[in-house]
Amino acid sequence: MFFLHNLERRVTLHPSYFGRNMIELVTTKLLKDVEGTCAGNYYIISIMDTFDISDGRILPGSGLAEFIVGYRAVIWRPFKGEVVDAITVSVNPHGFFAMAGPLQIFVSSNSMPDEIKYAPNATPPAFTNNADWTIEPGTHVRIKLIGTRTEVGRMFAVGNINGDYLGCLQDS
Repeated sequence: MFFLHNLERRVTLHPSYFGRNMIELVTTKLLKDVEGTCAGNYYIISIMDTFDISDGRILPGSGLAEFIVGYRAVIWRPFKGEVVDAITVSVNPHGFFAMAGPLQIFVSSNSMPDEIKYAPNATPPAFTNNADWTIEPGTHVRIKLIGTRTEVGRMFAVGNINGDYLGCLQDS
């Protein structure tokens, strides 16, 4: 789910950048450092604006200036039970991996409808029901998240396609 969230970050600036356009450089450095990153249990999608930039404080011993910047950002936090659209990136006998933006999702073969079976002889390997569903790399799927976990700078999820309106998205 997407949210608009007020955040704060410390930004350091090298002395060679001190001058008239220092505030623009602090904002540019903030954008480069923060946009598109995982910050614990959410992803920072985009920075909308900065609303509070403190006066710079010189750090002893290094000469760097430290600014505390308040900013407003669009974040995405995936929740248990949320339904997301994803693209399959790999398939193996135990299930498949899909990406929903920066979130990697694993769907186990136990979390698929009973009629979907692994086809090891297919090129590329795929899950299929030999009718209208084939899940192979590049397939668009709708997945219900059943759990998430985070590591430093990354987030992972486990999903399920066993339910109404879940699974392969048919092109129309």
